[in-house]
Amino acid sequence: MPDLPKTRAELARLIDHTLLKPEATQEQIERLCEECLQCRFAAACVNPYWVRLCASRLADSPTVVASVVGFPLGASSSDAKAYEATGAIEDGAREIDMVVNLGALIGGQTDAVVRDIETVVESARRVDPDAVIKVILETRALTEQQIILGCQSAARAGADFVKTSTGFHPAGGATVAHVALLRRHARGLKIKAAGGIRDLPTALAMLEAGADRLGLSASIHVILGLPA
Repeated sequence: MPDLPKTRAELARLIDHTLLKPEATQEQIERLCEECLQCRFAAACVNPYWVRLCASRLADSPTVVASVVGFPLGASSSDAKAYEATGAIEDGAREIDMVVNLGALIGGQTDAVVRDIETVVESARRVDPDAVIKVILETRALTEQQIILGCQSAARAGADFVKTSTGFHPAGGATVAHVALLRRHARGLKIKAAGGIRDLPTALAMLEAGADRLGLSASIHVILGLPA
């Protein structure tokens, strides 16, 4: 069983503080950055349009900028995903959360899934060799075998994380059972749980099941459940 965080600061270092709503305004993004500066979250996760602003606001802080690629559907071409990832890295992102090609994964087109992820990994790391790539599997839309195949594909392609969900799919977000399944099969990869995590008990349950990172929009509310 992993050691669970006991303070707000310990939990904050495991959280990607997230604002991906398409209607998010500059004022809201700047507030997200201020909260990251105050709480020292692991990352500020935003849409590509906001990366440059966040990178400027968070310069010299421990919080990195993460951005999304092929979001939220995953059905963009691999070249489009690569272009998006490269632009985000050039603008100051250090982490990329890419959505897997769900249709290819569900259809069992393993080589196509691997190539799609590889294209993003290679493009991002040409700009920043240390770029961290997270592969969003949308686990609630997949069978257990498809989730396992997604883990294997992400590992083959050289990604760093597998992630449960975009938080935008009608099937829902992260579950403890899916995080535990990823932990068993994502050998060599870290796990990010995201989607529908809105309180401290749920966040801790995801970590206990094996998550290394949490994607939250309710980050402030969640960490306030622990002592300072």
